[in-house]
Amino acid sequence: MTVANSASISADIAGRYAQALFDLVKDSGLDALSTQIDSLAAALDESADLRDLTVSPLYGRNAQESAIAALAERMGLSVELTNTLRLLAKNRRLFTLPQFIAKLRGLIADARGEMTADVVSATELTEEQKTRLADTLASKSGKKIKLNARVDETLIGGMIVKLGSKMIDSSIRSKLASLQNAMKEVG
Repeated sequence: MTVANSASISADIAGRYAQALFDLVKDSGLDALSTQIDSLAAALDESADLRDLTVSPLYGRNAQESAIAALAERMGLSVELTNTLRLLAKNRRLFTLPQFIAKLRGLIADARGEMTADVVSATELTEEQKTRLADTLASKSGKKIKLNARVDETLIGGMIVKLGSKMIDSSIRSKLASLQNAMKEVG
């Protein structure tokens, strides 16, 4: 099995669990679920122990389920999300947690008429710049835009914006690379 196939299978598994949870709470608590998913994603990003728990074969079903239940209680997660996470653990599917979070975020965004734009800039964007960028992208896409911004100083200047399947690269690094390629063709 190739890596691409296993990634696709993980996404399919995560998608089924995410869809089931979404269907359970779509009429009663998308805002709360969205906030809880963001908190869970932050915990996953910040904790090497949590990432290890989700992927290590050294932890059995019961250990994973107990740990996830304790984490959910400590984080104050809803009953529906807690039970879904426990089911993921019980079925040895915690390794799909990043895909589960991504799929759930996508379902929530679609329900709200939102899109997420990934923005990588050379320097930290001010709140005014973020607002102007989100407004511009919203007028182009016809949807409410949520920015996922991060800094990459290797861009030198400018930014890279990815919205859905479209990408705009106005970084100095990219322009220098294009110039370098053009110079190679000439000389």
